[in-house]
Amino acid sequence: MTSEQTKTFDLSASFKAYDVRGIVGDSITAEIVEAVGAAFVDVLQLEGQTVLVGGDMRPSSPEFSKAFADGAATRGANVQLLDLISTDELYFACGSLNAAGATFTASHNPAEYNGIKMSKPGAQPISSESGLKEIQALAEQYLNAGSIPAAPTRGLIGVHDVLKDYAEYLRQLVDLSGSRPLKVVVDAGNGMAGLTTPAVLGDALLPKLPFEIVPLYFELDGSFPNHPANPLEPENLRDLQAAVIEHGADIGLAFDGDADRCFVIDEKGEPVSPSAITGMVARREIARAQAQGEAKPTIIHNLLTSRAVPELVEHDGGRAVRTRVGHSFIKAVMAEEGAVFGGEHSAHFYFRDFWNADTGMLAAMHVLAALGEQDGPLSELGREYEPYVSSGEINSEIEDKAGAVERVRADFTGEDITIDTMDGSTFTANDGSYWFNLRPSNTEPFLRLNAEATDQATMERVRDRVLSLVRGQG
Repeated sequence: MTSEQTKTFDLSASFKAYDVRGIVGDSITAEIVEAVGAAFVDVLQLEGQTVLVGGDMRPSSPEFSKAFADGAATRGANVQLLDLISTDELYFACGSLNAAGATFTASHNPAEYNGIKMSKPGAQPISSESGLKEIQALAEQYLNAGSIPAAPTRGLIGVHDVLKDYAEYLRQLVDLSGSRPLKVVVDAGNGMAGLTTPAVLGDALLPKLPFEIVPLYFELDGSFPNHPANPLEPENLRDLQAAVIEHGADIGLAFDGDADRCFVIDEKGEPVSPSAITGMVARREIARAQAQGEAKPTIIHNLLTSRAVPELVEHDGGRAVRTRVGHSFIKAVMAEEGAVFGGEHSAHFYFRDFWNADTGMLAAMHVLAALGEQDGPLSELGREYEPYVSSGEINSEIEDKAGAVERVRADFTGEDITIDTMDGSTFTANDGSYWFNLRPSNTEPFLRLNAEATDQATMERVRDRVLSLVRGQG
């Protein structure tokens, strides 16, 4: 250890706003992870309590899970190793067992990455504002001291499999047994949905549902041999789109690497936007809450989802609450408002019945239920929830992002618009014909444009005008 003792540890490269993420062997190692496990127990005061630890299919996850468990046990916590889990399985375990936990995943990042998503008991998120900074500081302290002090009583390490309990819980929330028969193509992208899909939608652990599941890339492989596990990139959906057409399927589902996000493809191979999915699930959750006596159920949506979402929520007797982008904000607002459901344009879907946490699988089950309880194809059903035309997210790489926004603001001055600055700048035409949002990326030299209009021509005109101003050609 002599050479190690001269090293000064600084974990700021891997500790982000909401989680830990770094390159294996460089900014995230077993030694670092063990110190983080110890600091996690100390900061959250978990000595003598249970800590849950799992991981995804990345090659480093088993070693890191063991290292975190060792660090936590050294500081006196009793650890239950959950083995291979999706991120929403961790939230289920932390919620149902009311215990703190951590899972090793880098979500949709490439194979050389791994990371840690941590949660308080009851699946409450941990972010830089709620303990992550303190965990980082204490882990650095332990690493620089060269050892982790032992608690009076070392914790025990056991094993706990939650997959069946997770599957049963989701099936209680959405009863799919009465659905019409559906052919469902699922692209797991070699990620954790390869484990959770057969358990929840198939008959690996529970009785068979009226679905024929066509599996794509269900082999758990953290090197992602087929395509990156990031369905937000259109090229990563191509295999799924082709398979839906080839098999004559009713629907296609694509999950990201840790299976907390889900994207939907209709029977024609066309994506159904996350905004349309938000509307579809919101309608079902409002009706269910009203049936249980809730007068005006609350739905959360971020400011980049389609205007169709708040319109539908109000139409159905719910209350729509608009929020900034980002899961820590949404989870906080979900809790404050007692919201029944929340959706984001990035295909994160949050449920009160799931401890306000996000789960791609539960959202997928709601879509399957909505499709299966009526006779029409998904393309027709989806159109009900997509009355407007959207540009999708368009990135412009520019250094002076504030200057670019100011050019747009100056050019639109004098027009009948309203501008708000909740998250970036949102410009809304007062006649309802269009809106667009410009948001600077916090981590890259990008200015992101999202635009929506009542028709294709208006959307293209607004999009092209804004882009020419942003990129300095206006």
